[in-house]
Amino acid sequence: MWDYSEKVQEHFFNPKNAGAVADANAVGEVGSISCGDALRLTLKVNEETEIIEDAGFQTFGCGSAIASSSVLTEIIKGMTLDEALKVTNQDIANELDGLPPEKMHCSVMGREALQAAVANYRGEEWKDDHEEGALICKCFAIDAVMIEEMVVANNLRTVEDVTNFTKAGGGCAACHEDIEGILAKVLAERGEKFDPNAAPIEVAALAKTKAPMTNLQRIKKIEEVLDKLRPQLMADGGNVELVEVIGNTAYVNMTGACNGCQMAAMTVAGIQQRLMETLGEYIKVVPASQMPKAAAAGA
Repeated sequence: MWDYSEKVQEHFFNPKNAGAVADANAVGEVGSISCGDALRLTLKVNEETEIIEDAGFQTFGCGSAIASSSVLTEIIKGMTLDEALKVTNQDIANELDGLPPEKMHCSVMGREALQAAVANYRGEEWKDDHEEGALICKCFAIDAVMIEEMVVANNLRTVEDVTNFTKAGGGCAACHEDIEGILAKVLAERGEKFDPNAAPIEVAALAKTKAPMTNLQRIKKIEEVLDKLRPQLMADGGNVELVEVIGNTAYVNMTGACNGCQMAAMTVAGIQQRLMETLGEYIKVVPASQMPKAAAAGA
């Protein structure tokens, strides 16, 4: 499991300002339940001073999403709208005494919900949809602008970093090359060179808190997660089979109704998210058809 700080646990078990604010005059909604996380932020803003007098949240997501939303409402109450807009996703994570790298996207969601709520109050248009051609990660609907903003704001250096902060690249992995292109562009603007073999940020520090799993232990954990998910898939006429685990990549076969389904990529992304939460480490779930030929021959 993830190594959560005491503050994250406190805001998860005893969330502050949960629910919608009565007489709210600002609402910000981001995310999608189909992608795993969604947040609705409501604010009561003093119309004369633009001070946020009250804030509430409704979150669909994991413990980190709930904790990030809870602490955000505590941070911004008493601020003016302009002051609140200066709150970054890193401020949210810092207030929680840190988040696991794989959960930083939850703090990003809070920041976007705040931007959406302020725009709503001011009668401005705020969009999280994407123009044709700008979409990078189709599994989680993440565009190039958001990825670049997170790379710049958080000094991201690897595809894994981008996945941790935005979810982009955490599904079918087809967008990894495009993400690398964005990383290379931003780093070049800083006079640095993109290194595809660079270590993800902060992951090494997190790893010190727990003993690494053997591959056999990892396979057993993955099988346990798939066994829990299998009844839901079978109810829809589908199934999933673990074929092989190589390093941090799990190769699976989607069978029955899940094979060739238009939602197959979303299903795989959901499986990957559940595995990451259970194993406490970054892991990719990839169709077995993409397994290296040498490994497939020995499977």
